[in-house]
Amino acid sequence: MTSSVPELAPLTPGARRVLDAASQLFYERGIHAVGVDTIAEVAGVTKKTLYDRFGSKEALVVAYLQHRDARWREHVAAHLTRVPEPGIDRVLAIFDAAITWSDDNSPKGCSAINARAEIGEGNDDHPVFPEVSRQKVWLFDLFDELCAEAGIRDHRAVAQAMMLLYEGAIVTVGMATFADPFVVARGWARTLLTRS
Repeated sequence: MTSSVPELAPLTPGARRVLDAASQLFYERGIHAVGVDTIAEVAGVTKKTLYDRFGSKEALVVAYLQHRDARWREHVAAHLTRVPEPGIDRVLAIFDAAITWSDDNSPKGCSAINARAEIGEGNDDHPVFPEVSRQKVWLFDLFDELCAEAGIRDHRAVAQAMMLLYEGAIVTVGMATFADPFVVARGWARTLLTRS
């Protein structure tokens, strides 16, 4: 993998309450709609505790994205463990992971994409941007690695197609355009992989 994954520092009980509250609120309501007063209140801590543990709201947003991503990567790893041999089914395990993840964890779509959209243009130095980019590069690198292991000749191009199918599906989940977008994406992924 070419994208480095940050090592997450252990959290104190107070920091864990802050992060849990912030994670739920940021995902359900949006980053801009939730202030530190609300997070502290829901977490049952003071604003001082929030700032002592995370330093700023921006740092808390990055922690929210990193911890959510860590849970997703563990979920993916569990699915890959079930398909240990290289091949098409191992590539498709990413879509299988997304199918079992999305209903409970991503009914509003991808937290990283949502955060990137909410921060908007003109904030290129915002710390959310490199974190979102890192997460997406990690997933693309994983697709590329799995496609190469499966013996796909033009594995990078096929990994790009897998990424587009995945990203299109997660956006479709958030928009509720049609039912079961990851099932549809998985079907097209299988078709493309068997022809590659």
